[in-house]
This record gives sequence, C-alpha cells and structure tokens, in this order.
Amino acid sequence: MSTVPETLGLIAGNGVYPFTMAEAARKAGVQRLVVAAFENETRPEIAGRVDAVEWLRVGQLSRMIRFFRGEGVRHAVMVGQIAPRNLFDLRPDLRTLMMLAKVKERNAESLFGAVASELAGDGIDLLPATSYLDDHLAPHGHICGPVRKERDMEDIGFGARMAREMSRLDVGQTVVVRRGTVLAVEAFEGTNECMRRGGAMGKGKAVMVKVSKPGQDLRFDVPVIGAQTVQTAAEAGIQLIGVEAGRTLILERGEVERLCGDRGVTVAGF
Repeated sequence: MSTVPETLGLIAGNGVYPFTMAEAARKAGVQRLVVAAFENETRPEIAGRVDAVEWLRVGQLSRMIRFFRGEGVRHAVMVGQIAPRNLFDLRPDLRTLMMLAKVKERNAESLFGAVASELAGDGIDLLPATSYLDDHLAPHGHICGPVRKERDMEDIGFGARMAREMSRLDVGQTVVVRRGTVLAVEAFEGTNECMRRGGAMGKGKAVMVKVSKPGQDLRFDVPVIGAQTVQTAAEAGIQLIGVEAGRTLILERGEVERLCGDRGVTVAGF
C-alpha cells in the first residue's frame, strides 16, 4: 500500500477488524486515526485506540461526511461488517435517501459503491480494505490445523467453483459442501448462519469455502475470517475451511492457529 496519509478515516463496523486496521495503519506511519463508529455495532473500546470518534446510526451519511471533513480526512477505509438486522433498521438521512433512490439493486457492492461515490464527491478517497494488511492475507496451501486427506481437499476445489458462481450472481461468497454436494449457500443471513445450516447436515465432515467476488472491488466486502469463524466451524461440525489465497484476510492469526489446534479445524488457502 503506497498511500500513507497523515490522517485516515475508519468507517468501523463490528468485530476485531477495525482494531487490526488501526494498529497496522499506525505501524505504516498514519499519524491520526479518525473513526466513524456505529451504535450497537462498533466495539466501544475503539475510542481508546484512535484520535477522534463519532458515534452514528447506520444511515447517517451526511453526519459521517461532515465529521470526516471537519477532521481533515481525505482518505478513508471501510473495516468490519454491519449486522443485517441493522441494515433493516435504517433511519436514513436525506442524503442517504437520495443515494438509495439511485441504486437499482441493493447488494453489498452496489450499496458500498454508492457510499464510495458520495465520499468521493466530498473529496474523500476510499482506500482498499486490505491497505496496510499484507501480512494478514491468506497464503496458499495448508495454513493451520490438522493435515487433511486428499479427498477432503478436493472438496475445496468443488466448493470454490460453487462459491464463485454464487458470488457472481450476488447471492453470497460462502458455501458449505461435503463429498461433492452443496449443503448450504450463504445469502443475506451471513457466513456464520450458513456454516451452522451446512454443518448440521455434514455430520462433522463438512467443508466451508469462502471466495472473493469476480472482479472484487477491494475497497469493500473483502473476505475475512478470524477466531469467531473457527469457533463457529467447530461448533457446526465443519472440519475444513478453504479461503482464497492473497484475497482473504485472516485476523487474530495466533488465536486462529490455537483454536484450530484445539478444535481440530483446518484452514487452507487455494
């Protein structure tokens, strides 16, 4: 990542991702971190890691841009998801309503792309969500956990083909498979619920595969796994997690490795 601005804005969703980005950006040389945080989403402790924070409701686009401009933000990055329940509890301001009126299909790419356009209109450049995080990208091959049989690894190839097709159709980026059969496809409910549904039918032998979208816009919706993914997999009866190498972020790597060892879950990059 070549752009290292003095001030970086974080549009922070839930989970550990915003904290990982904050730490990596500091190491890269960013002097000031300014966070747009969301009520009932962003962890409150983010306030102790950054220089300025504004707490918003999902849909307050005008307020977020006004806050960023007031703090001198010219570069921002989206980090962390927003739970589907909050996307259905939108209380949009006028600017958000006008933006939504222009969006014909409301999927992650179109909605986040529209937000990026609004930010750009006010002189704020949205950087790739992988900025400063090269060390967190999944490598190719076995990453951690038990070494699996060749037949199990073949399911990753099958799952990758299925997941890429679902992703191309804007349905989801994750599938759960076993022995060449699709057990579950991710939709709006999210990765964890897809894993639980598929794992329940896999009898402890299911394989979860996550891919990036064809022509993935790296500014948003980048595939991510972390300790919670491994924990959910273990509880759901998923023995193997396949992730796209070089395009999937693995957060909390040490904890992921520990949990994989303890719970017998394998992570591999393809």
